Amino acid sequence: MYEPFISQYLDKHRYEAIRLKAVLFDMDGVLFDSMKNHATAWHEAMKRYGMSMTREEAYMHEGRTGASTINIVSLRERGHEATEAEIKEIYHTKSEIFTALAKPERMEGAYELLLKVKQAGLIPMVVTGSGQKSLLDKLNHYFPDIFRPELMVTAFDVKYGKPNPEPYLMALKKADVRANEALVVENAPLGVRAGVAAGIFTVALNTGPLPDDALLSEGANLLFPSMPAFNEAWEQLYSELG
Repeated sequence: MYEPFISQYLDKHRYEAIRLKAVLFDMDGVLFDSMKNHATAWHEAMKRYGMSMTREEAYMHEGRTGASTINIVSLRERGHEATEAEIKEIYHTKSEIFTALAKPERMEGAYELLLKVKQAGLIPMVVTGSGQKSLLDKLNHYFPDIFRPELMVTAFDVKYGKPNPEPYLMALKKADVRANEALVVENAPLGVRAGVAAGIFTVALNTGPLPDDALLSEGANLLFPSMPAFNEAWEQLYSELG
Protein backbone atom coordinates (compact mmCIF):
# COMPACT_ATOMS: atom_id res chain seq x y z
CA MET A 1 0.00 0.00 0.00
CA TYR A 2 2.99 2.34 0.47
CA GLU A 3 4.81 1.71 -2.81
CA PRO A 4 3.35 4.57 -4.90
CA PHE A 5 3.60 7.00 -1.99
CA ILE A 6 7.28 6.22 -1.39
CA SER A 7 8.22 6.40 -5.06
CA GLN A 8 6.41 9.67 -5.66
CA TYR A 9 7.85 11.25 -2.53
CA LEU A 10 11.41 10.22 -3.25
CA ASP A 11 11.13 11.43 -6.84
CA LYS A 12 10.43 14.91 -5.47
CA HIS A 13 12.72 14.89 -2.44
CA ARG A 14 15.52 12.50 -3.34
CA TYR A 15 18.73 12.98 -1.40
CA GLU A 16 21.73 12.98 -3.70
CA ALA A 17 23.50 9.63 -4.18
CA ILE A 18 22.13 7.74 -1.16
CA ARG A 19 23.86 4.39 -0.78
CA LEU A 20 22.65 2.80 2.41
CA LYS A 21 25.16 1.12 4.68
CA ALA A 22 23.68 1.78 8.15
CA VAL A 23 20.28 2.29 9.78
CA LEU A 24 20.31 4.38 12.97
CA PHE A 25 17.42 3.58 15.32
CA ASP A 26 16.20 5.64 18.23
CA MET A 27 15.24 3.32 21.09
CA ASP A 28 12.29 4.53 23.18
CA GLY A 29 9.15 4.64 21.08
CA VAL A 30 10.90 2.96 18.14
CA LEU A 31 12.39 -0.32 19.38
CA PHE A 32 10.52 -0.43 22.69
CA ASP A 33 6.99 0.68 23.49
CA SER A 34 8.40 2.56 26.45
CA MET A 35 7.46 6.20 25.98
CA LYS A 36 4.23 5.90 27.97
CA ASN A 37 6.32 4.85 30.97
CA HIS A 38 8.87 7.61 30.46
CA ALA A 39 6.08 10.19 30.24
CA THR A 40 4.51 8.94 33.46
CA ALA A 41 7.87 8.81 35.24
CA TRP A 42 8.76 12.38 34.27
CA HIS A 43 5.31 13.65 35.28
CA GLU A 44 5.44 11.99 38.69
CA ALA A 45 9.08 12.88 39.40
CA MET A 46 8.59 16.56 38.62
CA LYS A 47 5.49 16.66 40.80
CA ARG A 48 7.48 15.33 43.74
CA TYR A 49 9.84 18.29 43.43
CA GLY A 50 7.08 20.87 43.13
CA MET A 51 7.23 21.27 39.36
CA SER A 52 4.68 20.60 36.64
CA MET A 53 5.33 18.56 33.53
CA THR A 54 2.48 16.94 31.63
CA ARG A 55 2.83 13.55 30.00
CA GLU A 56 2.31 15.20 26.61
CA GLU A 57 5.22 17.56 27.27
CA ALA A 58 7.44 14.57 28.00
CA TYR A 59 6.96 13.43 24.39
CA MET A 60 8.08 16.84 23.16
CA HIS A 61 11.28 16.59 25.23
CA GLU A 62 11.99 13.01 24.16
CA GLY A 63 15.57 12.63 23.01
CA ARG A 64 17.05 15.30 25.25
CA THR A 65 19.46 14.33 27.98
CA GLY A 66 17.86 14.12 31.42
CA ALA A 67 19.81 17.14 32.63
CA SER A 68 18.60 19.27 29.74
CA THR A 69 14.97 18.29 30.30
CA ILE A 70 15.21 19.03 34.03
CA ASN A 71 16.79 22.43 33.41
CA ILE A 72 14.14 23.46 30.89
CA VAL A 73 11.35 22.65 33.36
CA SER A 74 13.24 24.19 36.29
CA LEU A 75 13.76 27.46 34.40
CA ARG A 76 10.08 27.64 33.56
CA GLU A 77 8.76 26.59 36.95
CA ARG A 78 11.35 28.12 39.29
CA GLY A 79 13.13 30.75 37.25
CA HIS A 80 16.56 29.12 37.46
CA GLU A 81 18.40 26.01 36.35
CA ALA A 82 18.73 23.04 38.68
CA THR A 83 21.98 22.44 40.52
CA GLU A 84 24.08 19.40 39.68
CA ALA A 85 22.92 17.78 42.92
CA GLU A 86 19.27 18.48 42.08
CA ILE A 87 19.66 17.09 38.58
CA LYS A 88 21.16 13.90 39.94
CA GLU A 89 18.40 13.54 42.56
CA ILE A 90 15.50 14.30 40.23
CA TYR A 91 16.79 11.98 37.51
CA HIS A 92 17.37 9.23 40.05
CA THR A 93 13.77 9.62 41.21
CA LYS A 94 12.54 9.53 37.63
CA SER A 95 14.56 6.38 36.97
CA GLU A 96 13.20 4.67 40.07
CA ILE A 97 9.61 5.44 39.04
CA PHE A 98 10.29 4.22 35.50
CA THR A 99 11.83 0.97 36.71
CA ALA A 100 8.88 0.29 39.02
CA LEU A 101 6.36 0.50 36.18
CA ALA A 102 5.33 -2.48 34.06
CA LYS A 103 8.20 -3.53 31.81
CA PRO A 104 7.86 -2.10 28.29
CA GLU A 105 7.53 -4.59 25.46
CA ARG A 106 9.39 -4.76 22.19
CA MET A 107 7.68 -2.56 19.60
CA GLU A 108 5.55 -4.65 17.28
CA GLY A 109 7.34 -5.17 13.98
CA ALA A 110 10.72 -3.95 15.25
CA TYR A 111 12.51 -7.31 15.38
CA GLU A 112 11.19 -8.31 11.97
CA LEU A 113 12.49 -5.05 10.50
CA LEU A 114 15.88 -5.45 12.16
CA LEU A 115 16.24 -8.92 10.70
CA LYS A 116 15.61 -7.47 7.24
CA VAL A 117 18.20 -4.76 7.88
CA LYS A 118 20.78 -7.37 8.91
CA GLN A 119 19.94 -9.64 5.99
CA ALA A 120 20.49 -6.73 3.62
CA GLY A 121 24.03 -6.40 4.98
CA LEU A 122 23.35 -3.04 6.61
CA ILE A 123 24.69 -1.95 10.00
CA PRO A 124 21.96 -1.54 12.65
CA MET A 125 22.75 1.01 15.37
CA VAL A 126 20.97 2.39 18.44
CA VAL A 127 21.17 6.16 18.95
CA THR A 128 19.27 7.11 22.09
CA GLY A 129 19.10 9.94 24.58
CA SER A 130 18.24 7.41 27.24
CA GLY A 131 20.41 6.57 30.19
CA GLN A 132 18.03 3.89 31.45
CA LYS A 133 20.24 0.86 32.00
CA SER A 134 17.14 -1.30 32.45
CA LEU A 135 16.32 -0.80 28.76
CA LEU A 136 19.87 -0.82 27.42
CA ASP A 137 20.46 -4.18 29.06
CA LYS A 138 17.37 -5.60 27.35
CA LEU A 139 18.55 -4.98 23.81
CA ASN A 140 20.33 -8.30 23.51
CA HIS A 141 17.42 -10.12 25.14
CA TYR A 142 14.74 -8.68 22.87
CA PHE A 143 16.90 -8.33 19.76
CA PRO A 144 19.43 -11.19 19.93
CA ASP A 145 22.52 -10.93 17.73
CA ILE A 146 21.42 -7.60 16.24
CA PHE A 147 23.35 -4.83 17.98
CA ARG A 148 27.03 -4.52 18.82
CA PRO A 149 27.94 -2.56 21.99
CA GLU A 150 30.59 -0.52 20.20
CA LEU A 151 27.96 0.60 17.67
CA MET A 152 25.64 2.28 20.14
CA VAL A 153 25.30 5.94 21.14
CA THR A 154 23.58 6.69 24.46
CA ALA A 155 23.22 9.58 26.91
CA PHE A 156 26.50 8.43 28.45
CA ASP A 157 28.40 9.11 25.21
CA VAL A 158 27.37 12.64 24.31
CA LYS A 159 27.71 16.12 25.70
CA TYR A 160 24.73 17.82 24.07
CA GLY A 161 22.22 15.17 22.98
CA LYS A 162 19.24 15.63 20.69
CA PRO A 163 18.10 17.97 19.13
CA ASN A 164 21.80 18.71 18.63
CA PRO A 165 23.06 16.51 15.76
CA GLU A 166 25.94 15.28 17.93
CA PRO A 167 24.46 11.80 18.66
CA TYR A 168 23.90 11.05 14.99
CA LEU A 169 27.22 12.51 13.92
CA MET A 170 28.87 10.30 16.52
CA ALA A 171 26.97 7.29 15.15
CA LEU A 172 28.27 8.01 11.66
CA LYS A 173 31.80 8.16 13.01
CA LYS A 174 31.44 4.91 14.96
CA ALA A 175 30.01 3.09 11.93
CA ASP A 176 32.58 4.73 9.61
CA VAL A 177 29.87 5.83 7.19
CA ARG A 178 28.89 9.16 5.65
CA ALA A 179 25.57 10.95 6.10
CA ASN A 180 24.36 9.84 2.65
CA GLU A 181 25.10 6.22 3.61
CA ALA A 182 22.72 6.14 6.58
CA LEU A 183 19.05 6.36 7.44
CA VAL A 184 17.59 7.59 10.75
CA VAL A 185 14.44 6.08 12.30
CA GLU A 186 12.86 8.37 14.91
CA ASN A 187 9.56 8.91 16.71
CA ALA A 188 10.27 12.22 18.47
CA PRO A 189 10.31 15.78 17.10
CA LEU A 190 13.71 16.53 18.65
CA GLY A 191 15.14 13.28 17.31
CA VAL A 192 13.89 14.10 13.82
CA ARG A 193 15.47 17.54 14.10
CA ALA A 194 18.78 15.96 15.13
CA GLY A 195 18.78 13.48 12.26
CA VAL A 196 17.96 16.16 9.71
CA ALA A 197 20.61 18.50 11.15
CA ALA A 198 23.17 15.71 10.72
CA GLY A 199 22.27 15.59 7.02
CA ILE A 200 20.78 12.09 7.20
CA PHE A 201 17.61 10.89 5.47
CA THR A 202 15.14 10.68 8.38
CA VAL A 203 12.08 8.46 8.69
CA ALA A 204 9.56 9.36 11.39
CA LEU A 205 7.26 6.85 13.09
CA ASN A 206 4.31 8.44 14.87
CA THR A 207 4.03 5.96 17.73
CA GLY A 208 2.84 8.51 20.30
CA PRO A 209 0.05 11.06 20.86
CA LEU A 210 1.57 13.93 18.89
CA PRO A 211 0.06 15.18 15.61
CA ASP A 212 1.86 14.20 12.43
CA ASP A 213 2.83 17.83 11.85
CA ALA A 214 4.96 17.80 15.02
CA LEU A 215 7.28 15.39 13.18
CA LEU A 216 6.92 16.65 9.63
CA SER A 217 7.57 20.25 10.65
CA GLU A 218 10.98 19.17 11.99
CA GLY A 219 11.96 17.98 8.52
CA ALA A 220 11.11 14.25 8.47
CA ASN A 221 11.57 12.94 4.93
CA LEU A 222 8.96 10.21 5.33
CA LEU A 223 6.37 9.48 8.02
CA PHE A 224 4.68 6.21 8.90
CA PRO A 225 1.88 5.70 11.46
CA SER A 226 3.56 2.75 13.17
CA MET A 227 6.53 0.38 13.16
CA PRO A 228 4.47 -2.38 11.46
CA ALA A 229 3.65 0.06 8.65
CA PHE A 230 7.35 0.89 8.24
CA ASN A 231 8.22 -2.80 8.30
CA GLU A 232 5.65 -3.41 5.56
CA ALA A 233 7.15 -0.67 3.40
CA TRP A 234 10.81 -1.54 4.04
CA GLU A 235 11.54 -3.50 0.86
CA GLN A 236 10.23 -0.72 -1.35
CA LEU A 237 12.08 1.97 0.57
CA TYR A 238 15.33 0.00 0.53
CA SER A 239 15.06 -0.60 -3.20
CA GLU A 240 14.66 3.15 -3.70
CA LEU A 241 17.44 4.20 -1.35
CA GLY A 242 19.78 1.23 -1.39
